[in-house]
Amino acid sequence: MRPNRKIRRILVAIKDPRARSQPALAKAAQIARACDAGLELFHDLSNPVFVEALDTPAGLKAVTRDGSRSALASLERLATPLRAGGLTVHTSVEWDYPAHESIIRRALRTRADLIVTQSRARHRLPTLLGYTDWSLLRDSPVPVLLVKSNRGYHRPRILAAIDPLHRYSKPSGLDRNILREAQTLASALGRAFDVVYAYRPQPLAPHGTAISVSRAARNFETRSRAAARAALDRELRHTRVSAARRHLVEAHPVDAITGTARRLSAAIVVMGAISRRGLKRFFIGNSAEQLLDELRCDLLVVKPAHFVTAVPRLRRGVYLTSAIGSL
Repeated sequence: MRPNRKIRRILVAIKDPRARSQPALAKAAQIARACDAGLELFHDLSNPVFVEALDTPAGLKAVTRDGSRSALASLERLATPLRAGGLTVHTSVEWDYPAHESIIRRALRTRADLIVTQSRARHRLPTLLGYTDWSLLRDSPVPVLLVKSNRGYHRPRILAAIDPLHRYSKPSGLDRNILREAQTLASALGRAFDVVYAYRPQPLAPHGTAISVSRAARNFETRSRAAARAALDRELRHTRVSAARRHLVEAHPVDAITGTARRLSAAIVVMGAISRRGLKRFFIGNSAEQLLDELRCDLLVVKPAHFVTAVPRLRRGVYLTSAIGSL
């Protein structure tokens, strides 16, 4: 495996700068201290501005100026104690929409190495409603750490989920990226990481007697597990992951990963995601998105090395709307 990736710039997407509790910011600060990285606290102003409320030609300028000043002042209040603790912290506010695109654009523009944000507690019809965190998982080329737990990192247990036989249509280089991100965080936060591989043998079609089918099934399961174990060991041959930290689980990935994370009391699960769109994505789903609701711990999602986002680089600016529709 290549050396640890350097995390130099962390973009913290602050959903509500006035909130008293900021677990995503607290954890981003922990990582920044461990990696000697800089922080940028970013808030996107994506709320619509109703044209009916703009009673003068200068009304839009006044609204955007006041909104920016207020949000920036709130971010500065969050940044002050972090700077006092020795961290390099910048703050920024932009009028742009939708929120997930604005976050990705800012991360690309500032060459951020990691995006940290807080996840919704629970989702309903995520594929149809397009929540910000779902969309970040799908479209961000920069690794995204979705914070679900309020507990800080104290020598956290990190679990990397890989698929060395690529039975779930994931690119071959994705596992290496997952392992590298897990290793980077584990080294920074002072603990070795675990690896889980979920495999599922294909069932045999009935043939011959019940006894022969039973024997054939047992032989097939044995061979399948041996092949999965060999693939896992082969993927980890250049790592320092011990045998005790290699978890081979016969189950669907969502069940295997959530079960292993709970058993190990993992603080972070690291996994990959590929972007699926249209009807194919709607019917097939996405393990990362399912895990977002099922996992109790934080989730770090990475993309293949050559992933290209569909998010436009040009900012949209203020979202103007009226009683008869958006402008």
